[in-house]
Amino acid sequence: MWIAQNEIQRGAGHRFYDKLNELLREAGFDRKAEQLCAPYFDPDHTPGRRSIAPGVYSRTHLIGYFEGIESERGIEWRCADSMSLRELLGLKLTERVPDHSTLSKMRVQLPLEVHQQAFVLILGIVERKGLLRGRVSGVDSTFLRADASMKAIVRRDT
Repeated sequence: MWIAQNEIQRGAGHRFYDKLNELLREAGFDRKAEQLCAPYFDPDHTPGRRSIAPGVYSRTHLIGYFEGIESERGIEWRCADSMSLRELLGLKLTERVPDHSTLSKMRVQLPLEVHQQAFVLILGIVERKGLLRGRVSGVDSTFLRADASMKAIVRRDT
């Protein structure tokens, strides 16, 4: 069975991801991400397969964060399964999503400072558009025993 790509019906998409992608594009995020990562990559004329674009790499990890996915394999599967996420990554329907092993290698190759700078860059873009609110964050570290706690289990056959 063969269906032309332009004949595939697409829904409205995910409003949040569409807006985020629009903001990142307007701010030139991809170019800035490439500049951040440039010192850690070989020049383009180096033999071998090209790596994932830093902007796409950053977006995949945003997807993992927003979707609550903790593994690169899970991120790869989720992106492959969603047309909205493919659009966020700038991939056509016929293009393969970034492989989990490549995502993992890039995570190891790029130092923590680059990841932090990319995240701060994204937060700055969102903040300038007035979409980031709040000034205080709190952490609740109260210890509560769950009902299924081993200390609460009572033998009932006696």
